[in-house]
Amino acid sequence: MSKLGNLGARLHRGEVSYDFVGNRKIWYGISILITITAIVGLAVRGLNMGIEFQGGAVFTTPKTSVSVSQAEEYAEEASGHDAIVQGLGNGSLRIQIAGIDTDRSDQIKETLAEDLKVDSEKINAELVGPSWGDQIANKAWQGLGIFLILVVIYLAIAFEWRMALAAFVALIHDITITVGIYALVGFEVTPGTVIGLLTILGYSLYDTVVVFDSLKEQTKDITKQTRWTYSDIANRSINSTLVRSINTTVVALLPVGGLLFIGGGVLGAGMLNDISLSLFVGLAAGAYSSIFIATPLVADLKEREPQMKALKKRVLAKREKGEPLEAETADESFADGPEDAAPAVVGPRNQPASRNRGRGRPSGKRR
Repeated sequence: MSKLGNLGARLHRGEVSYDFVGNRKIWYGISILITITAIVGLAVRGLNMGIEFQGGAVFTTPKTSVSVSQAEEYAEEASGHDAIVQGLGNGSLRIQIAGIDTDRSDQIKETLAEDLKVDSEKINAELVGPSWGDQIANKAWQGLGIFLILVVIYLAIAFEWRMALAAFVALIHDITITVGIYALVGFEVTPGTVIGLLTILGYSLYDTVVVFDSLKEQTKDITKQTRWTYSDIANRSINSTLVRSINTTVVALLPVGGLLFIGGGVLGAGMLNDISLSLFVGLAAGAYSSIFIATPLVADLKEREPQMKALKKRVLAKREKGEPLEAETADESFADGPEDAAPAVVGPRNQPASRNRGRGRPSGKRR
């Protein structure tokens, strides 16, 4: 842990630097490959929508000796549709059947009661009509669209439109990967999934805004110097916040991973999967996009400006001549002013002695 802390301090001071921006084509290629895989999985397999979105029925039975697998066979035979059966703590079963006509619920209920050898009056049935499911789906899409619009507007005002565009691309990247993983894994999409998706988008923006804020601060008056290009400063911003992003992501992934792998996998609490998978995949994708997608894309967009092109030309010309760069102190910014400004004073300063120092005050010594 101490080595990681030392690495973080060295990254922040600029003593160690990894060229994230310079290798951006590699990261773009990896992201495109992952995104294409997610889109293909979504197109081939589709999403396993829950009954909240496509309608259906949920039957809760009293205590029974029938196993979960056997009850699943009974439910599929009675309804003619795929069924999801979960065992509850008191020995009862929760049988979820999506896509059925609600008019058939009484018939299915009677058949289940006969197969499970329980009283049909003790089976609780919750029905969801397809029209209500469509309303839920529309509300979810509306909420996502409003969220993205507000985010773009805020970032454009707080920073600039290029950063807003880069953050929007990173968010679409995270959404596509998360939805694609859901299609490939086959987990059920429920309102909890939508909640988890909106949560991870906010978390992804947090990491992105931290880097953007550092980048905005360090690029003030960038054209007044000839030491660093915009990409150089963008790379410094990523490195200075890298360990912080990794630490916050790992700390967030630990409890979510516990919900997903232990709660949903080992203990069999399948209802935790719908929200925990979206959180786990989204947190990892959000951390990746903040470092490898958003900031390098901002650097690409900014260096298309005439001023940044001219700056890059001057910097490269100076480097080709082999002119030494001025030494930087640990607290010095990349863009702290013109390069001919007076160097920062390092070390203790000798204060001039005051003419009236000690006059009229006791010396503190007793004779």
